[in-house]
This record gives sequence, structure tokens and C-alpha cells, in this order.
Amino acid sequence: MAKAGQPPDVQRRGKPTGLAAEFEQIYRAHVQHVTAYFARRTADPQTVADLTADTFVQAITSFTAFDPARGSPRGWLYGIARRVFAQHCERFRRGQDVTARLAGRRELDVDEAAELVARIDAERAGRALFDGMAELTPADREAVELVDIVGLERKEAAAALGISTGALRIRLFRARGKLRKTVGENHG
Repeated sequence: MAKAGQPPDVQRRGKPTGLAAEFEQIYRAHVQHVTAYFARRTADPQTVADLTADTFVQAITSFTAFDPARGSPRGWLYGIARRVFAQHCERFRRGQDVTARLAGRRELDVDEAAELVARIDAERAGRALFDGMAELTPADREAVELVDIVGLERKEAAAALGISTGALRIRLFRARGKLRKTVGENHG
């Protein structure tokens, strides 16, 4: 018997049963895929989290209409995710239109223009570095992240990765060379 205020398919101990258990299984199997889908489309982690949550809220509300005979849960979730992202883009575009209409326009002086160009160049270099990091092997990426981004000493990073400092130096050398090449190709 379910507690008052709980759906009938949740037992007293809080363990889901029935549809709740089925949805939980689908959620656990696919939440990382849906999160990755949004992460490939937007760089803002908060937006990724919000869009993922919106997708699963819509999935919960329409779960009883899901028909496994018509497709897999993964395909069903990607369909919902695609619609959620399209709605997000439309809201963003409308917000940009309003901002553009309301924003005053003025000419930039030479210093402001130079600063803007420098910021654009920095963003471009940052994007090239981000793309380069994505091309590294997971092992090389972890080494670079721990030493160059987090700031761990090589000995600490090697211990965290469970490798020798010599192996870490080799990974760093290899990864940094790939990053220099990628950044040079995209920025040069």
C-alpha cells in the first residue's frame, strides 16, 4: 500500500515499482547520453543541466504515452531532447531580437575596438585549445587537466592517475605537442 501523497507505484520504503521503476531504469541508462547531446550543442554547463532536466521532466510527463513498439527509449529521449533544444534556441533568439531592438548603438573608439579584437582573438585561441583537448586520448587529457589546469605538481598528478612521474612526463609531452599543433593549425 502506498503512503498518502505518493503515487501508487512507489512502495513504503521509497523503492520505485511499476512505471516508476521502469522510468528510473531508462533515466539511469540514458541521462549521460542526453547530457552529452546538450554539451555538444552549448558550452554553458548550467544550460546543459537545465536542458537535460527539462528533457526528463517532459519524458516523465509523457512516459505513459511511450510505446516501445514504435522505437527505443534512447530514440524517444533524443526526440524530446531535440524539441527541448529547439525551444531553447527559439527563446534565445527572441531574447536576442528584443535586446538588439532595445540596445543603443554607438561607435567604438580605437582603444575599445582594439580591446574587442583582442577578446575575439583570445576566444578563438581558447576555442582551438578546447577543440584540441577534445581530440586527446582520455589518459593524455587527464594528465593535462591535472597539471596544467588544476595545477597539481607532477608527483601529485602521477599519484592521482596511478602512474609513475616518468609516464606522466611522457603523457604531458605527447599531449602538449598535439595541443600546440592543433592550436597552431586553428589559430595560425
